[in-house]
Amino acid sequence: MRVLVTGGSGLLGKAIEHVVQQEGGKLDGEEWIFLSSKEADLVCIFPDKTSYPIDETMIHNGPPHDSNFGYSYAKRMIDVQNRAYFQQYGHRYTAVIPTNVFGPYDNFNIEKGHVLSALINKTYKAKNDGTTLNVCGSGAPRRQFTYSLDLGRLIIWVLRKYEEIDPIILSVSEEDEVSIKEAVDMITKALDFKGEVHFDTSLSDGQMKKTASNAKLRHYLPDFTFTPLEEAIKMTCDWFVTNNDIART
Repeated sequence: MRVLVTGGSGLLGKAIEHVVQQEGGKLDGEEWIFLSSKEADLVCIFPDKTSYPIDETMIHNGPPHDSNFGYSYAKRMIDVQNRAYFQQYGHRYTAVIPTNVFGPYDNFNIEKGHVLSALINKTYKAKNDGTTLNVCGSGAPRRQFTYSLDLGRLIIWVLRKYEEIDPIILSVSEEDEVSIKEAVDMITKALDFKGEVHFDTSLSDGQMKKTASNAKLRHYLPDFTFTPLEEAIKMTCDWFVTNNDIART
């Protein structure tokens, strides 16, 4: 089997490459090809107005948040296309729905990066500059953060074992959801930041929660162990500090 991974030098591509090449994830007869593109965006597709936790059956049940409606509708069409291919041609394609992925090789740009990675860079700069760490919003919104290597392992499982056309949420459990403030506390601890932290409530919090159910994943993989968030944040911070010269900032 030949497997083509686009975005091969970015967050998820590097995670999959690590699992394949360093964790024995490659099977006999497989050829893995990683294309060196970094630009891939994991934007929320869930409805803005919905009940929680949301599951795979609910992604089309209303418009997404205004802040990312264009990307969200485009990504929802992947599910529509998969169903159409199966109905017309019998081809089996599916989609995975991750939540708030972070890890090594992420985009750490303060303005454009994913929330945790942008906060890691912002904290690193505040520590080096001896300045206050300014965080957008109140810190109250809650998110489920998934470590990229865990997601890489799950994507390979989907490729080999998951037979459904219906999408599947690949995420930590509902009880692992944390506030942005709690995440900031973990980052400041990991980077040994001792300065002042200011939450700028004049800036928008965005969507207050996006809680997703991973019940379907747990039905298939009840014993899969996710990397604890504090440990994953520490490893990501260590990678960022060590590789600051090559990190996307």
